Amino acid sequence: MKGKRILFVGDSLGYNQWESLACLLHAAVPTSKYVYVKGSIITLKFQDYGVSLEYLKNPFLVDVSDDKDGRILTLDSITRTSIWTKTDVLIFNSYHWWNHTGTLQGWDYLEVGGKRFKDMDRMKAYKIGLTTWANWIDSNIDPTKTRVFFQGIPALHFAGVDWGEPKEKNCNGQTKPLGGSTFLGESYPGQPVIKEVLSSMNKSVILLDITLLTALRKDGHPSIYGTSGQLDCSHWCVAGVPDTWNSLLYTSLIL
Repeated sequence: MKGKRILFVGDSLGYNQWESLACLLHAAVPTSKYVYVKGSIITLKFQDYGVSLEYLKNPFLVDVSDDKDGRILTLDSITRTSIWTKTDVLIFNSYHWWNHTGTLQGWDYLEVGGKRFKDMDRMKAYKIGLTTWANWIDSNIDPTKTRVFFQGIPALHFAGVDWGEPKEKNCNGQTKPLGGSTFLGESYPGQPVIKEVLSSMNKSVILLDITLLTALRKDGHPSIYGTSGQLDCSHWCVAGVPDTWNSLLYTSLIL
C-alpha cells in the first residue's frame, strides 16, 4: 500500500470503516510520522510511507443542492467528483439515508429528468441514484489505475425479534454474536438493487458483501456507550466488526 491514496466516499458507515483502517494502519507502524487534518475531507497521511487515507461525507453519492424549494436530491446528476479522480483505491457506500423520513430525511424534493417529486418509492429512487453513480464510474475510472469497491449494507439491530429474541428490544446489553450463519430477520431491499447495478457495469467494482456477517453481530454496536450518549444500534465499535470489513478489503487488494 506504499505510496497509495485511499478514499472513502459515503455516509457514517463508510466513516466507520475509515476509522477502523486508520487504527489498523497506525497499529502496524506506531512510530511512523503522520498528519491528521479534519475539514470537509478528513485525511490521515502516513508521511514515511506516502499513504493517504481520506474520507469524504457524501451519503447519497449523487448531487444535493439548495434552492427556493429547499434541498433538492437530483437522482440523475453527479458533478462534485474532482476528488474522486487520481485516487488509487475508492471505497463507496450509500444506503441507509435513502430510507430516512421526517426530520432525518436528507432532502425536500427528489428530481429526475428535470421533474421534481415530493417523494417516490425509495428503492426506485435508490436504483436511479446508484445507476447514475455506476455510469460515472464506467465513464471516468481507469481500472488499471484505480481499484473501486462498494461497501454492502451493514445490518441494524433495533428489534430483537429479528434475531429470534422478541423479548430483547434492541442491541443494548447484547454481549454475544448470534450462533450459526443464519439471520432470521427480513432482508434489506437494497441488496438486490446493489447487486443488479454492479452486475450491469462495464468496469469492475468489488462488492464488500458484509450484510450477513454484520447481521450476526448484534453485540458489535456502541449501544448507549457511544459518544452521543444515545442508543446506537446502527454504527459499529472500533476496533471490532469494521476490522473484518478491512480484512476483506485488504485480501481483495492483494489478490
